[in-house]
Amino acid sequence: MSAFEKPQIISHIQKGLNYTVFDCKWVPCSAKFVTMGNFARGTGVIQLYEIQHGDLKLLREIEKAKPIKCGTFGATSLQQRYLATGDFAGNLHIWNLEAPEIPVYSVKGHKEIINTIDGVGGLGIGEGAPEIVTGSRDGTVKVWDPRQKDDPVANMEPVQGENKRDCWTVAFGNAYNQEERVVCAGYDNGDIKLFDLRNMSLRWETNIKNGVCSLEFDRKDISMNKLVATSLEGKFHVFDMRTQHPTKGFASVSEKAHKSTVWQVRHLPQNRELFLTAGGAGSLHLWKYEYPIQRSKKDSEGVEMGVAGSVSLLQNVTLSTQPISSLDWSPDKRGLCICSSFDQMAERTTLYRSEAAPHLGPL
Repeated sequence: MSAFEKPQIISHIQKGLNYTVFDCKWVPCSAKFVTMGNFARGTGVIQLYEIQHGDLKLLREIEKAKPIKCGTFGATSLQQRYLATGDFAGNLHIWNLEAPEIPVYSVKGHKEIINTIDGVGGLGIGEGAPEIVTGSRDGTVKVWDPRQKDDPVANMEPVQGENKRDCWTVAFGNAYNQEERVVCAGYDNGDIKLFDLRNMSLRWETNIKNGVCSLEFDRKDISMNKLVATSLEGKFHVFDMRTQHPTKGFASVSEKAHKSTVWQVRHLPQNRELFLTAGGAGSLHLWKYEYPIQRSKKDSEGVEMGVAGSVSLLQNVTLSTQPISSLDWSPDKRGLCICSSFDQMAERTTLYRSEAAPHLGPL
């Protein structure tokens, strides 16, 4: 897909909600998705929707004691499809949405709000641990194994005497076998830290000068390839993660994407060179990454270093007057995504070239 083909972004269904939506996720292998947030009365809510005949049907509404900030289905197998959530009180819960009265796993994970969560289970890489990573305002990043009761299997926290920073985003990557894992974390001061879980070490860190709102590897279950980091002040950075220079780190390209904060980035599951960014002014931008002719070169001392590619804007659309706070591509239906904004509107959008519309088929 090139810029000359001009794909369209079409808002297909909009749904007004009576609560603040913080996150939305597709239920794998289904036409269902969940939205999460909080009611004005201070309680949390999870809603399960299904697409039926071009409209949305509410299947289940679950109210909880604490507002829910984030969620992921990535922590369990496709057979289970359990939802892991982080709430304002620092609790990590895993829910069976068929019987949501009592969580199947529960732990007091952090001292303050859990801002962000990601999972690495169900990726077809064997029966490895279904790890979950959480990041919090308390400055810590923790990795959990639900098979162990209370303690995290890894805890990345500031060293003694170092100021704690608010962790806004976390992402798993490099999970190409049962042993290898990295976690990337972004903080409010612009720090990005890459933790190697196999060696339990800090592998790389950098600072992009503005708070890091969202991080995502183009795929979790391959050797690290690309990482996109979005930030305040409308910028995002694409890092080539294949070659790490001992002093210069990873090569990167940056782009001024939106007129305000870039809240989210999500790669198209069926084509990892395409990704969407969501902006603070209610816009979605679709980008394509172009690899350089050579992805590495030798520096003046003969040491291998990466070469960054380039990005081009394929299409953009404004869907809301308020920030788009969450975004998720359908893993099953190419070009279908859901996003939510702070105008309390859950939106499902379809992305395709106009001449390809007949080939999308029924939902």
